[in-house]
Amino acid sequence: MATKHVYSYGAGKAEAKGKELSKDFLGGKGIGLMEMTSIGLPVPAGFTVSIPTCAEYYALGKKMPKGLDKEVAEAVKKLEKVTGKKLGDANDPLLVSVRSGAARSMPGMLETILNLGLNDISVEGLAKKTGNARFAYDSYRRFIQMYSTTAMGLSKEHMEDMLHKMKHDAGVKLDTELTAEQLKTLCEQFKAFYAEKKGSPFPQDPMEQLWGAIAAVFGSWEAEKSVTYRRVEKITDLLGTAVNVVQMVFGNKGDNSGTGVCFTRDPNSGANEFYGDCLINAQGEDVVAGIRTPMKLIELESKLPKAYKQLCQVRKTLEAYYKEMQDLEFTIEDEKLYMLQCRTGKRLPAAAFKIAVDMVKEKLITKEQAVSRITPEQIEGVFYPVIDVATVGAPKLKELSLGKGIDAVPGAAAGKVVFTAALAEELAAKGEKVILVRKETSPEDVGGMHAAQGILTATGGKTSHAAVVARGWGKCCIVGAESINIDYNTKQFVVGGKTIKEGQEITLNGTTGEFFSTSLPLKKPEQTEEFRTLLKWCDEIRAIKVRTNADTPYDAKKAVELGAEGIGLCRTEHMFFDTEERRLAIQEMIVAETLEARKAALAKLLPFQRADFEGIFEAMNNKPVTIRLIDPPLHEFTPKDDAGFNKLSAVSGMPVDKIKHRCEQLHESNPMLGHRGCRLCITYPEILDMQVTAIIEAAINMTKKGVKVLPEIMIPLTIDKKEFKLLKAQTVGVADALIAKAGLKGKVKYMVGTMIEIPRAALLADQIAQDAEFFSCGTNDLTQMTLGLSRDDAGRFLPDYVKSEKDGGKAIFGDDPFQSLDQSGVGMLVKMAIEKGRSTRPDLKVGICGEHGGEAKSVKFCANAGMNYVSCSPYRVPIARLAAAQALIEAAAKKPAAKPAKKAVKAVAKKPAKAGKKLKAAKAR
Repeated sequence: MATKHVYSYGAGKAEAKGKELSKDFLGGKGIGLMEMTSIGLPVPAGFTVSIPTCAEYYALGKKMPKGLDKEVAEAVKKLEKVTGKKLGDANDPLLVSVRSGAARSMPGMLETILNLGLNDISVEGLAKKTGNARFAYDSYRRFIQMYSTTAMGLSKEHMEDMLHKMKHDAGVKLDTELTAEQLKTLCEQFKAFYAEKKGSPFPQDPMEQLWGAIAAVFGSWEAEKSVTYRRVEKITDLLGTAVNVVQMVFGNKGDNSGTGVCFTRDPNSGANEFYGDCLINAQGEDVVAGIRTPMKLIELESKLPKAYKQLCQVRKTLEAYYKEMQDLEFTIEDEKLYMLQCRTGKRLPAAAFKIAVDMVKEKLITKEQAVSRITPEQIEGVFYPVIDVATVGAPKLKELSLGKGIDAVPGAAAGKVVFTAALAEELAAKGEKVILVRKETSPEDVGGMHAAQGILTATGGKTSHAAVVARGWGKCCIVGAESINIDYNTKQFVVGGKTIKEGQEITLNGTTGEFFSTSLPLKKPEQTEEFRTLLKWCDEIRAIKVRTNADTPYDAKKAVELGAEGIGLCRTEHMFFDTEERRLAIQEMIVAETLEARKAALAKLLPFQRADFEGIFEAMNNKPVTIRLIDPPLHEFTPKDDAGFNKLSAVSGMPVDKIKHRCEQLHESNPMLGHRGCRLCITYPEILDMQVTAIIEAAINMTKKGVKVLPEIMIPLTIDKKEFKLLKAQTVGVADALIAKAGLKGKVKYMVGTMIEIPRAALLADQIAQDAEFFSCGTNDLTQMTLGLSRDDAGRFLPDYVKSEKDGGKAIFGDDPFQSLDQSGVGMLVKMAIEKGRSTRPDLKVGICGEHGGEAKSVKFCANAGMNYVSCSPYRVPIARLAAAQALIEAAAKKPAAKPAKKAVKAVAKKPAKAGKKLKAAKAR
């Protein structure tokens, strides 16, 4: 059977069935049109050319697949039959729009052509049929302009200049004020421009126009702006775009017609309120392009009440059908409503939480569905900055205010003013913060928009291109700031008599729409009640625990506020850098020439370390704290300049030249594989003695104060059972003696375990686990040593391994292995360590403490591998909580019959070995 490329719909029926009704097959727009048609909503008839057809087009070297011409011709005939009109007819022509439609929303990145089918003859027929010559020629000039620039690659700016000149000569400001004769003249000018540039007349055959438009939509998939957007959004799994050919309905027929873009809920706040923009006597592109500043959707109720009432009913129908907030496009022609698109609406992070929680309360979705809808990026976005008004002061803020626009995307941003996307990208690449200022943005600006901290435009509304794209990224954006007069030539804008030049700093307040004449201090906002509620649901669902990496009481407290259930990594060496006194003490120990001198220096450090641990234990009352003994090589602590050498000499009494000589002795060719971690404690056991003493004395002191302390002493970089056994025996000897001396035997309990960060340790995990009470997978070093890549140096070439081939890379890795765990390689060693370790110690506790512990895909891997916990930096704790819950939900969705697995997974945290057997049994069932 021949491959079917084209699917028609109309008159309440749609051809696509079953697997064909997939976004990956017909695109989001095509599916939306067909589903809206099927449920009886007012949708213009049309047909969709499938996404695989686009992939085939590129596979054939940008040639249309065999048989597509016949299918398109047949689909046009069906459309003509449903509408009762003919393409190119001289009396009552059928006009169509030709739009893109990928599986995922890519606002403004792919092409659209409206009013296709008009020519010199049919435009006259349209004028007579409607009795509105102005409307007919306005539609024709739009089509000529869109087709010329989109399908044929002519200059959009040049044709815009011709339109502006026409308005200037006519003494009018708006397109809608041009007369039919003036628009007719403009059409002739456009066609002459086309003929001059292309060397042939503007095409008059509607089928020639249609094929040119289809090719343009396919071609836009590989356009620079589209490729850039997919790179920025990390979209790598899409094959192409569908093409949607739809009967035109006209919002530009007069004051009883209009067009708009709306959301069934507020995408900024998440409030259950109808939200959007519309324009009277306009076509859809006018709203999205931001050329005219639109009116609020609610104003439509007074201007076209019948259509507005219909639209409100459609809102209810679609939310009930999709059980999700929808982004809608509509056109009103002669007071009759037509729906042109519905898709899941992009929203700000805080809004995502509110919508999800509200929909659970409204019984539209379950808690599990709500949790599944949240992304890690949305959690990060909750922490986007706002202006620190308390620091600046309200009077000063008022004084610095330059003006106000439309608050398109909340939050705040500060940076240098730039007027081009290219400069925004260039400066951002150098680490500078910039604000992109434009009259209006276009899809070509997407790279600069992503690079900028925020976006300010002179025109547009809340659903213009700038707002939609910025909202998708959670990027602060103000649009419709009509008070600013931008001059690209002089690289400045003027507002309220003040001139702001390129390079000057400004601040945007996307929440209020205000912008200010300097860089203001920003702060992180408070989390919403809905944010806390949804993460509480995550905690109810997930099995694996979430800890944090924290080295100070402040970080520990912040992590607990964000939901951390303990500390999975406390780096003791970070404490040595805290003050100059501490740095000098550790340096004095390093350069010491005798054991007594080293112990004397370590004695200076002991009270500092003990006090630090006391603070952390207090912050983590009744929560486990994993403390890693010293890990870096000693040369990292030594002085680096003459001032440092002189200070150390004054403290230690050693001559500067001796200190320099000692520092030179510590130099290593490959310090990552050198004298570090537990190897330092093998050579200098007094370091271990001091650190264990500080930990246990702190535990004793806090226990006496009523704080429940659960220390876990972790020995890093273990490579052998005997090595670990020696250091554990030393640790236990020091700890038990201190506890006994304090009379707290049995009341201060602790564990001793190790990091699995060297491949040999994973291979010999069964032997090491005979003595180790817990494992913590240090996947930062494990990744370096397994892949043979230096985390500090790989940035020079690793992008070539990660980038897609289209972006000039080789796509060897799907992700940077230092950001997302290499599951097939490093992950295999992690799984091996867990299985082998629990084969000899069934109750072995296992966690992860590398940066991967806060990356969603890695967390899901850890949960499925049977770990007890993941550990990550404080602000990534919420992401880990979410990912851990999603891991269990996804596992249940894949194997619905294996529901008992949840109980087994939860049991892993308590009795890993037995639970592992239960989990396997449950999965088998």
